Amino acid sequence: MLQVNKPSSEINRDYAEVESSPAQTLTSYVDIIKRQFPTMVAIVSACVILALLYLFTAAPQFTSTASMVIDTRKVQLFQQQSVLGDIAVDSASVETQVEILKSENISLAVIRDLHLIEDPEFSGSGGGVLGSVLGFVGGLFSDRHALSEFELTRKALERFEKSRTVKRLGLTYVMEIGYTSKDPGKAAKIANAIADAYIVDQLEAKYQATRRASVWLQDRIKELRTQASAAQRAVVDFKTSNNIVDAGGRLMNEQQLAEVNSQLIMAHAATAETKARLDRINDILKQDIPDANVADALKNDTIVKLRGQYVDMASKESIWSMKYGSDHLAAVNLRRQMAEIKKNIIDELKRIQESYKSDYDIAVTREESIKSSLANVVSESQLTNQAQVQLRELESNAQSYQAMYDNFLQRYMESVQQQSFPITEARVISAATTPLKKSSPKSLLVLVASLFGGLILAFGAALARELADKVFRTTGQVEEVLSANCIAILPALGAAASAGPRLGERMLGGKLARKGNPHPDLLRYVVDNPLSRFSEAVRSVKVAVDLNSIVRENRVLATTSTLPNEGKSTLSTNLAQLMAHGGARVILVDADLRNPSLSRALVPDAKIGLVDVVAQKAQLEDALIVDPVTKLSILPAGTTSKLLHTNEILASKAMYALVTQLRSKFDYVVLDMPPMAPVVDVRVTSTFVDSYVFVVEWGKTKIDVVRHNLRGSPEIQDKLLGVVLNKADTKALARYESYHGRYYYQKYYARYGYVE
Repeated sequence: MLQVNKPSSEINRDYAEVESSPAQTLTSYVDIIKRQFPTMVAIVSACVILALLYLFTAAPQFTSTASMVIDTRKVQLFQQQSVLGDIAVDSASVETQVEILKSENISLAVIRDLHLIEDPEFSGSGGGVLGSVLGFVGGLFSDRHALSEFELTRKALERFEKSRTVKRLGLTYVMEIGYTSKDPGKAAKIANAIADAYIVDQLEAKYQATRRASVWLQDRIKELRTQASAAQRAVVDFKTSNNIVDAGGRLMNEQQLAEVNSQLIMAHAATAETKARLDRINDILKQDIPDANVADALKNDTIVKLRGQYVDMASKESIWSMKYGSDHLAAVNLRRQMAEIKKNIIDELKRIQESYKSDYDIAVTREESIKSSLANVVSESQLTNQAQVQLRELESNAQSYQAMYDNFLQRYMESVQQQSFPITEARVISAATTPLKKSSPKSLLVLVASLFGGLILAFGAALARELADKVFRTTGQVEEVLSANCIAILPALGAAASAGPRLGERMLGGKLARKGNPHPDLLRYVVDNPLSRFSEAVRSVKVAVDLNSIVRENRVLATTSTLPNEGKSTLSTNLAQLMAHGGARVILVDADLRNPSLSRALVPDAKIGLVDVVAQKAQLEDALIVDPVTKLSILPAGTTSKLLHTNEILASKAMYALVTQLRSKFDYVVLDMPPMAPVVDVRVTSTFVDSYVFVVEWGKTKIDVVRHNLRGSPEIQDKLLGVVLNKADTKALARYESYHGRYYYQKYYARYGYVE
């Protein structure tokens, strides 16, 4: 109760910090489970019961499995003999075989061989109690005519495909065939029958294909034999008419043309070489004096020697010119000798040029001669090219027809052999055996699934109920939504509260309480049951009032609520009784002028009251009624049946003066106000009321209604002492308030003398 003096903004901030922590988030979910635990247990129990009902009513099923493999070694062994041109077995081929196993052709073959249309499992309604019930219900809506053989077959096929499974094991060549039945022996028999039907179907398909291929190959071989013979005769006749010898099938001019063409290539290369030498010597003549690399490349001793002399003289001339000047006689002589040497070098180069030019002319002449010979050979070869082309075409046709004839003849011989020796790539590696244990329903799995599903469904239902529960149940909700302190939680008073004399009967010798409220004893509960939880909760309200008096004067208290019948009158009466029983001077005023239920319950025969005192038609002392036990003074409402504007009475100066007078005579003035939602009377009393106690019915009053009324009355909210949750279910409250610790120590109440 020390939170009374703490500002509401600090309370909201502290509460928000706690709520935002991960630990509090987990705790909130735990609290939801605690609050909705009975509902969750009921949902989980229902799911488990349904699972048990299913396990007891469902017929047991047995699954038998056979394994089949596609033997790739057998495929490779007979692949060269296959007329159909088998291809290598790959993943797609295995998946294709799985689909073939699932085909209606295989299923119908098994149904036909095992006469399954006569089996009740395939023609009846199914096994188990559930199947019998479904079959009976389906029979009520059927026309009950006899089914034809086709209809029986289709029905058996539908049942057959539902119970059969075919799958490939990983990336292997193994296929697993399974069948589920009520009879374990029948399951193994049908699984083996599926494998046998598949193998027979594959053998029959290959036999039929081979037979059809053999018939077609016979006709084709006759046609190819005739065509190959005609092509061979055409080749022989053409060679004879064109005088083509058998020496490789080539003509004589072909060899001659190849030789002349080779000579032309060599002559063209020689011409290019001499032309390159001539072009090089022409480039050298354009220089004043060839450099050392060019001189060495020509391999001419004369030019090499002359160039060496020229270089030495040029070096000496440069030295003499620098030493004695360019006009010196020695320098002039050197330059003259250099000019003579240069002239000799040029003459020698021209002689070499003439030699290269002569070689180039000879090479050109030789190349032209060979070109002329080649032209003659080509012209002669063109005359016989047509014959050679025709010969090659005839030989190619003859070879093609002969190859086709040999190939088809070989295939025909293979097909004849395969007709008497059919093979299949698939073989059974593990035959189906009678299963010893049922495959479904799996009891443990069904129970675990039902339990897990029930938990999920129960938690979802719990969350849904929490989200739909828009009422106040915890102190945290009050502090968070209304920004106000929850100063007490009053437990609901059951039938035990009706025992004993009524409050009205104890007052004034019982003359004032023979009519009215059927349970007026609730208004005196704190006096009759001082060690009850209800009384302790009312004491907490009294403590909150006293602690708040430290901050401001807190003698005039008003109790109100949002809607009628939330227990505000019960709280105001018991609070006043508690204060008066403790020795304080207390007056209880029934200020609910629209519906003075408190006056009807306590003093139904009162003739004067609050209205008369405010109107100055009666004195305060004449209207008061005093409880002889607690000395509580009660001011009833008076005659209010003809009042139209009760809010004007409560807002009048006379009412203010009366409250001022009561404040001077009593320690506490407790006003029982009307509810806020139906009337506006409470809002006009803020001028003379010190604090308001707001009563909210636990688990019933809607949050949005309370919030709307308080937000629309800021003058009430500013003087709000706190909120009291009334009529709380103590058993359910333990689940809602366990985190806050308010009812965490309920088991220790008896040690301090508290009783219910």
